[in-house]
Amino acid sequence: MSGHSKFANIKHKKEKNDAAKGKIFTKIGKELAVAVKEGGSADPANNSRLRDVIAKAKANNMPNETIDRNIKKASGDANAANYEHITYEGYGPNGTAIIVETLTDNRNRTATNVKNAFTKGSGNVGTPGCVSFMFDKKGQIVIDKEEYEGDSDELMMQALDAGADDFSEEEDSYEILTSPDDFSAVRQTLEEAGIPMAAAEVTMIPQTYVALTDPKDITSIQKTLDMLDDDDDVQDVYHNWEE
Repeated sequence: MSGHSKFANIKHKKEKNDAAKGKIFTKIGKELAVAVKEGGSADPANNSRLRDVIAKAKANNMPNETIDRNIKKASGDANAANYEHITYEGYGPNGTAIIVETLTDNRNRTATNVKNAFTKGSGNVGTPGCVSFMFDKKGQIVIDKEEYEGDSDELMMQALDAGADDFSEEEDSYEILTSPDDFSAVRQTLEEAGIPMAAAEVTMIPQTYVALTDPKDITSIQKTLDMLDDDDDVQDVYHNWEE
């Protein structure tokens, strides 16, 4: 889930996933299968989409053997990747904006579950495009300061020379932003330089954030986000709630 404190959010997400690694690995496995099918190759050297999903898998501590097993399974089974991408947009309490990215083999089931998650959280699903204009699609790479011992200026120059748009330093992390088209090249340059990444993916970043003060609203949006997080068809959820 994308929120205001980027790295705190990633750490929260990882801690949560440590108790349910199987779920996140299943979701990434699905992305690997789709990347193999859509990219037309099980060789990451010839499939940039697959390279990016592998990077996301590694950032989520997915073991190499699990990654390889998923790729082999996808390349050997023509029916393994019959998923379609469907994006839902809607509103949570007090006009908060929520985008839900799904990969599904049953659009009716997915639509029902997503709508239910919004309704249970006192929100509603809107029409395509109703909130996505409030977000910028960006490649985002986050580096944990505890895992990177190099110089920040050197890191910034490496990122910018590779094609990054922006570099910022937070209290406990560095954030690199790229255009979606330049993301693969920047990520690969940093990977080849041996720089550890806590997160590396193309994401939706809110232009502004909405603070919720009413405890009922906070409970409601958390219910929606939890239900979406538990849904096997949901790959990613982006929102502009300032947690």
